[in-house]
Amino acid sequence: MKIIPILFFFFITASYSQISGCTDPLSKNYNSLATKNDGSCSYFRTRIKPDFSIQLSPVLKETSSLLLWNSLLWTANDDRDTTLYGMDTTGVIQKKIPLQKIANTDWEEMAQDSLFFYIGDFGNNVSGNRKDLHVLRIEKESLLMDIQKIDTLSFSYSDQTDFRKAKSNTTNFDCEAFFVTNDSIYLFTKQWKRKGTAVYALPKTPGNHVANLKESYNVKGLITGATYVPSKKIIVLSGYSKTLSPFIYLLYDYNKSGFFTANKRKIKIALPFHQIEGIATQDGLKYYLTNENFVRKPIINTPQQLHSFDLSQFLSR
Repeated sequence: MKIIPILFFFFITASYSQISGCTDPLSKNYNSLATKNDGSCSYFRTRIKPDFSIQLSPVLKETSSLLLWNSLLWTANDDRDTTLYGMDTTGVIQKKIPLQKIANTDWEEMAQDSLFFYIGDFGNNVSGNRKDLHVLRIEKESLLMDIQKIDTLSFSYSDQTDFRKAKSNTTNFDCEAFFVTNDSIYLFTKQWKRKGTAVYALPKTPGNHVANLKESYNVKGLITGATYVPSKKIIVLSGYSKTLSPFIYLLYDYNKSGFFTANKRKIKIALPFHQIEGIATQDGLKYYLTNENFVRKPIINTPQQLHSFDLSQFLSR
């Protein structure tokens, strides 16, 4: 009969031993006594410059995605072009792979796992009512073969019920960012009205799926790219404000209930009028980003570029 009180004592002791708070020493409200991160960390405002910026080939003026594979940075345009471009870290195109028997309605992002490339044809900013949203899955080994193995993962958003045509750049169901884990695809939407992002999950298998809403967060901007470092449990988002002031959003030390339970650090990029679209990393510390060509004559003429950033001062823990 004494077992129950003893177990109750240990339960209460364990519960009280957990101290919630900010566990990030790089924050301005770090609690050295905290043992459980509660996502409350706040940070000083930070603005960084790229280590270098290189103008890209005119063929990449609509570059909208980026990933690292086989020592090359791979990108694609978000127009009708169905070619994958592999460039070195100086921005020089080294390889071109035309994809066969597929179309490009609005390719906005690429991701990968060990076996496949994934291309998100889910740009939806024109009228917000696309019903053909999908992700292309391409077997890496087949990329250079005569017959490429390409599957389609079609989806709809679990909470989109209104498919009436909206004004351009007003929908909350646009998407330009996603990454792939062992069993799922996670979409980060570009909410034009709310200036936030919603996270949706869908299986990474071919077929028709419903992208289930997981969480939303006010990032005070438009999310355009995502990269994931599983070994470090780091998610890095790229985006810009409506005035094309670009930023990077760091998410790390999150728990099972959502990515935005994490430490959330927004870092502004000192590149005015840059439509940052793609982001990639190999080691979780050094990042590459690309921006589309953006022209508003006679004042603004920003060419397509590749940028490099070292974020180790923000992520070395």
